Amino acid sequence: MSVQGAGSAGAARMWREVADKVFVRRFADFNLNIGLIVGAESALVVDTRGSERQGREVLGEIRGLTHLPLVAANTHHHYDHAFGNFAFLPAEIWGHEQCAARLRADGLTTKLELAAAMPALAQEYTDTRITPPNKTFRDSASLDLGGRLVHLTHFGRGHTDNDVVVVVPDVHVILAGDLVEQGGPPSFEDSYPLDWPGTLGRMLDLAEGSIVPGHGEVVDRSFVEAQLADLSALAQLARRVHFDGGSADDALPLLPFPAPTARVALQRAFAQLAGEL
Repeated sequence: MSVQGAGSAGAARMWREVADKVFVRRFADFNLNIGLIVGAESALVVDTRGSERQGREVLGEIRGLTHLPLVAANTHHHYDHAFGNFAFLPAEIWGHEQCAARLRADGLTTKLELAAAMPALAQEYTDTRITPPNKTFRDSASLDLGGRLVHLTHFGRGHTDNDVVVVVPDVHVILAGDLVEQGGPPSFEDSYPLDWPGTLGRMLDLAEGSIVPGHGEVVDRSFVEAQLADLSALAQLARRVHFDGGSADDALPLLPFPAPTARVALQRAFAQLAGEL
């Protein structure tokens, strides 16, 4: 089912209920998915969008679904997932410890770069107050929303060094962040391509139902298995080409990703193999 919430501008905001009281809102910007998991006593917001204004917009929509106290979580530090955090204070905001560190170290530079790259939105980004998670963990944490446990787990490096997967065990739903991408190839700019297959495989050990990617349509286990096969092929090929003394140009035609994506992926993989990451 879909539930219509009230947005700050009065526009219709559609949230899809992918399982009992687990909602997903897919935004046109970057096909970004925001999650909402509702318990008996509180609700968990998974990711907060890309600016303080966008975070407030999400909060307004959520208040059309529930007035329970909110907790938030970031699946990783990238701005489109975490720059809306301030709007949810004074709520607890959960994330990997490295997510908080990266936002503290890079957040200001990132928002200034965004303001310069998108002049029409410059004020929106410069006005955004970078807010790292105020509840952090290294491996895992469990949240009790009131009759519903939700697990936050870092299975390892992949899309970034701070990817967090949100598991809702009672309805077998996983919110995977950008460890899983639908509608476009994975993003490798901050990635660890040699680690990504193992990380995704560990996540798949828990996959029994719907899997919500960071961007795009909700998928199932078979989709993630296919993406895992592509990532494994990338890691294996990078190792072989690197140890044979080859270059990225040698490997590009053999990879199951578009050339620009594959080139970045191979650069990151070769950097890992050289001990630079």
